[in-house]
Amino acid sequence: MRARLVITLAAAICGLAGIALAQDAVVTPLRGAVAPTEEAAPPPVYKEVNDDKRRARNYPEQPPVIPHNIRDYPITLNANKCMTCHTREFTAQSQAPMISITHFMDREGQVLATVTPRRYFCTQCHVTQSEAPDLVENQFMPIEEILRAFREKEGEEPNP
Repeated sequence: MRARLVITLAAAICGLAGIALAQDAVVTPLRGAVAPTEEAAPPPVYKEVNDDKRRARNYPEQPPVIPHNIRDYPITLNANKCMTCHTREFTAQSQAPMISITHFMDREGQVLATVTPRRYFCTQCHVTQSEAPDLVENQFMPIEEILRAFREKEGEEPNP
């Protein structure tokens, strides 16, 4: 009985190892086909979207994307250029959206007078957009689109 268990486990491990080796064979390295001893051509630098248009969010609680260039915006312990437009006191002048009230809450939900340190570094969650092609195929659909397709399908006659 014990020998049978050992043989079964050994076969399972060999099978899993074979699957892992097969998967490794299809993985393309980030460097492409360039050998490690050769210098790879740098990837293209794509133009950042800089139109200041608000983008629709794809799901609840999604951080808004940054619709403008932030290349020279310092975000350090002592300075945060984002705050010169997005804090409550400057939004009327800048016409930028005010940062969310959630950015003023500490871990216990207590509202602070200033931005909480855990939300101070904007680019942890918010990103700029670029005019780059997708790196992988994306089949993401917002929930509204899924529900619309479901309702349309529900209204159709069932296939025989």
